[in-house]
Amino acid sequence: MDLYLLRHGIAAEGEAGMSDADRALTAEGRRKLRQVLTAACDAKVSLDLILSSPLKRALQTAEVARKTLRYKGNIIKTKVLEPGASVQQVWDEIRDHRDKACLMMVGHNPLFNQLAAYLLGSPDVQVDFKKGGLMKINFENFPPVPRGVLCWYITAKAVSKLRA
Repeated sequence: MDLYLLRHGIAAEGEAGMSDADRALTAEGRRKLRQVLTAACDAKVSLDLILSSPLKRALQTAEVARKTLRYKGNIIKTKVLEPGASVQQVWDEIRDHRDKACLMMVGHNPLFNQLAAYLLGSPDVQVDFKKGGLMKINFENFPPVPRGVLCWYITAKAVSKLRA
């Protein structure tokens, strides 16, 4: 399986009386997401399934991914991608979809910082998962504890420098 972890793009700051779950992507966040996802499209990324946190900014990010990568399926909301979820819950969700060749998960930090290291079999490694960052991890099998292989990680800043 090729697993793509996509952290939500830049979102509006929280306002008094606004739920954190209702924070939306900014125009800059959408623009930078499209840059990263266009690079992924150029790399021939194709998806079988998109799973997303139910928070607004993550769902909006998943929608940008759907359009940019020309994904025709539904975006499935799952609570295991909310900020407070555990890495083991996410791994269990991945294992539930082991029949998919290409799976994208859209979520948040601090979960994604921890999740990337955990999925690579190195939970003590420090990962700085940027907003709008996209990581590809490959899995040949699905044991109780993951041992994925990092294929690549791209950020909007890296893409803009490469295209300059």
